[in-house]
Amino acid sequence: MKVDLEEIKCIKETAITIRGSRRRITVPSELVEILKLKDGDKLRWIVFKNGNIDIQKVSEK
Repeated sequence: MKVDLEEIKCIKETAITIRGSRRRITVPSELVEILKLKDGDKLRWIVFKNGNIDIQKVSEK
């Protein structure tokens, strides 16, 4: 995948925690601020056939 670094605002890494059937991912604080996330907001995960993932904040209608 070719990425134009001029278009990148933030790059962060995080870990997943799996305990039994529970799965948790911590959203980095910088992403919470950039996306203006608040409790109860939803994220949409789009997984492409090549393994890339696009995560988007779901807009309220």
